[in-house]
Amino acid sequence: MEINTKLFISVICTSFFTFQLLFYFVSYWFSAKVSPGFNNLSFEKKIEWNSRVVSTCHSLVVGIFGLYIFLFDEPTKTDPLWGGPSLANVNIAIASGYLISDLSIMILYWKVIGDKFFIIHHCASLYAYYLVLKNGVLVYIGNYRLLAELSSPFVNQRWFFEALKYPKFSKAIVINGILMTVVFFIVRIASMLPHYGFMYSVYGTEPYKRLGVLIQLSWVISCVVLDVMNVMWMIKISKGCIKVISHIKQEKAKNSLQNGKLD
Repeated sequence: MEINTKLFISVICTSFFTFQLLFYFVSYWFSAKVSPGFNNLSFEKKIEWNSRVVSTCHSLVVGIFGLYIFLFDEPTKTDPLWGGPSLANVNIAIASGYLISDLSIMILYWKVIGDKFFIIHHCASLYAYYLVLKNGVLVYIGNYRLLAELSSPFVNQRWFFEALKYPKFSKAIVINGILMTVVFFIVRIASMLPHYGFMYSVYGTEPYKRLGVLIQLSWVISCVVLDVMNVMWMIKISKGCIKVISHIKQEKAKNSLQNGKLD
């Protein structure tokens, strides 16, 4: 077994057990400390709360780490298809450990947090990351796709606000909702164009041919599956954001009208 393989397996296992620890122990303690409303939640809500706390921690780690790698990791930038072992591999291994952890939790508490779309999402991602780590290819692409995780903290925060029964159109929810929509669009939708543009630019080249048919097809299919879900989620988020903005405009118009009558 090569030293890199041992390293990746070690990182995946460490990541898995770390996120399990966060879910079953740390989140309960931390959430009760920072949010008194956590103790009043039902068992089902606490399960999802802890799941989203872990999701947020994972997103911040791999998202910020991924952004640093995207900007400064020379091995992957120099050779996006066949770039040698680098920090990006470690980031992908961390994400893989989280996905396995989240899958196990989702299956165990299926009636509470089970979601078929997340199962598809996690399995497609795991398969893609397995090929990346096993074959040492497309590390740049794997890390680039991880930048999408930067939107998850905002998505989770919206759920936290709703669980704590914040007013639907409160300032905190509105600001978070707008930020969520903008960031989600940038890292999950707008990022598609450079990705597929790059895929088109390398199609037919010698490095691309060396990938082999299996990896070529896996690259395309896994990304398309994930992006179809991203578009579906974007549509849903956009509808919610438009609804909030429309409500704010109506309230402003209503207040202006009332102030005009008073004058």
